[in-house]
Amino acid sequence: MEVTAEHSGGQEVLSERKIFGIIGASSVGTMIEWYDFYIFGSLATVIALHFYPSGNSTAALLATLATFGAGFAARPFGALAFGRIGDLIGRKYAFLFTLLIMGGATFLIGLLPDYNKIGIAAPLILVTIRIIQGLALGGEYGGAAVYVAEHVRDNRRGYYTSFIQTTATLGLFISLIVILVFSENMSDAHWKAWGWRIPFLLSSVLVVVSLLIRLRLKESPLYAQLKTEGKTSKAPIADSLGSKAKWQTILLVLWGATAGQAVIWYTPQFYASTWLQNKSIANVSFVDTNWIIAIALALGTPFFIVFGRLSDRIGRKPVIMAGCFLGAVLTIPMFAIMRHFTPVMGHYNPVVLVLCEWVLILLVTMVYGPIAAFLVESFPSRVRYTSVSLPYHIGNGYFGGFLPLIATALFTSAAALNADKTPKHPNLVSKAPYMGLLFPVIIAAVTFIVGTLLLRETKNNSMNLQETNQRGYSPAIFWSLIGLSVAALVAADHWLTPTLNTSTLNVQWFFRILALIVVLCGVLFAVLKRRHDAEEPSQVALTGD
Repeated sequence: MEVTAEHSGGQEVLSERKIFGIIGASSVGTMIEWYDFYIFGSLATVIALHFYPSGNSTAALLATLATFGAGFAARPFGALAFGRIGDLIGRKYAFLFTLLIMGGATFLIGLLPDYNKIGIAAPLILVTIRIIQGLALGGEYGGAAVYVAEHVRDNRRGYYTSFIQTTATLGLFISLIVILVFSENMSDAHWKAWGWRIPFLLSSVLVVVSLLIRLRLKESPLYAQLKTEGKTSKAPIADSLGSKAKWQTILLVLWGATAGQAVIWYTPQFYASTWLQNKSIANVSFVDTNWIIAIALALGTPFFIVFGRLSDRIGRKPVIMAGCFLGAVLTIPMFAIMRHFTPVMGHYNPVVLVLCEWVLILLVTMVYGPIAAFLVESFPSRVRYTSVSLPYHIGNGYFGGFLPLIATALFTSAAALNADKTPKHPNLVSKAPYMGLLFPVIIAAVTFIVGTLLLRETKNNSMNLQETNQRGYSPAIFWSLIGLSVAALVAADHWLTPTLNTSTLNVQWFFRILALIVVLCGVLFAVLKRRHDAEEPSQVALTGD
């Protein structure tokens, strides 16, 4: 069978086998990077015992989840750094770099000495490694999605790119299977002492295999054509972010798609793990929790392709918005059903837990299956790598990556209010296990509203897109999105960061200073760009006839 991939230089005929070879080579590396990144989250409860002071298991878990989130916080910066490389030098080279960096960082975690051996250096080094991993992942996903999308024809882009979408879940699935295989074939004492390091060390073998596969790839034909014609961007970051209209598009894609997609993705696949293992909420064992999630993932993964293909027929927007709406409506009821069938409630039934997890995974496939096609179709070809990566990794890095931390902190705060014999808020006693779920429910609802009202359909867009087809600059829309972003930051500053303060570090002020640095960098960028734009006409005039 032959398919036609349409590009700016005409038509290139690719066999179905060739396309799936490209998808396979891109997907294997991406899946391994997700494995590397997510194995940390899967082992959060074990890692907390090794790299943070003992004595308060809840504080250690929160610190571990914050470290997990640090990797996500770095992802947007990786998106800018490697997105720039991908738009300047080429898609292929950018995600070769990211693979090597991610693999090396994961291997180092497996070798890192414990807190009781090197003290405070252990968590500091761990955070540094997680940030390096985040930078690498920030450049990986966008490159793989763009690379595949630029090889396939327009009317099947949702279907083909949905295979890339399976890689995140497959990476998590493989990490869970590896953990289960090793943890169940050694004593609990050996597993907690040193066995947990094996999945991290195993990454080096997987990375070498993937690197050999990726080295055989050629550059994207569309990018090669742009480079031949001299149409690639010379300043991808400036071309992606250099005006209010471009910032509006980034924020619109963030709030109208990726923020909701992120919370729906991370709730059943990460927060559910710590939620099920919490002794006061569910008290499901470590092994059972991982089997429950692994089975649900295996049953749900094919639906990424189902919904990707459906988006080729009815559009990306209807599928993604339906997933966000159902996520906002069904998340808390599904967790309530799950809790009823846990050991804490005396009705333990892992089959029901798998079914509930599977339903939540189906919502993941609805929002995530078409999202790669939607993103690559929303931005022009010359800055596609940078522009796709930024809103995706802000959404998944902050809204998704910090979800386990935020949800756990909300639950802990609600439970603390009722710790006394006479609860201060008796009505919260039965609701405390679900307080953490308010965060993903609210964000999913906001995305549904913003996306439904403001996003435009993209499925008919060509890969030769010169400008975005999303809404042109509107002061009302732009400042509304800015206001929404500021409100999210203020809420995080008021309710989240204080829960992370320690006797040695005021996390709240650390994030305030970090936010100030980011704002100042943004202002400096705007001033330099304005000066550059002002100087350009004068240089043209001086060199003219």
